[in-house]
Amino acid sequence: MEIMQTTQNDTIILGLKGRLDTLSSTELEKTLADLLAEKKYKLVIDFSDLDFISSSGLRVLLATGKQLKSVGGKIVLCALQNHVKEVFDVAGFTMLFVLYPSRDEAVKGIA
Repeated sequence: MEIMQTTQNDTIILGLKGRLDTLSSTELEKTLADLLAEKKYKLVIDFSDLDFISSSGLRVLLATGKQLKSVGGKIVLCALQNHVKEVFDVAGFTMLFVLYPSRDEAVKGIA
């Protein structure tokens, strides 16, 4: 999996490409932990190029969401492909995260 990081105003945008599974979830977990350590508390995660997500990837997102909530931060997700969104639906994660159809809408929504 590739993680592309950009910044727009005070929002960090992470674009995920490939598969977020047991092996790659540790890389995302480290990236997110580093951002939290730097007090980067507004995160948009773009799923437009993510082909697969496992329970390990969901766990990382859930843990990060809880950490951000405890410090007044926010995480939003955008551009989930249908098959990835189905995983979120089945796991009940669509109720836990704010989802936007596009990156632009997510950046506007988190501001």
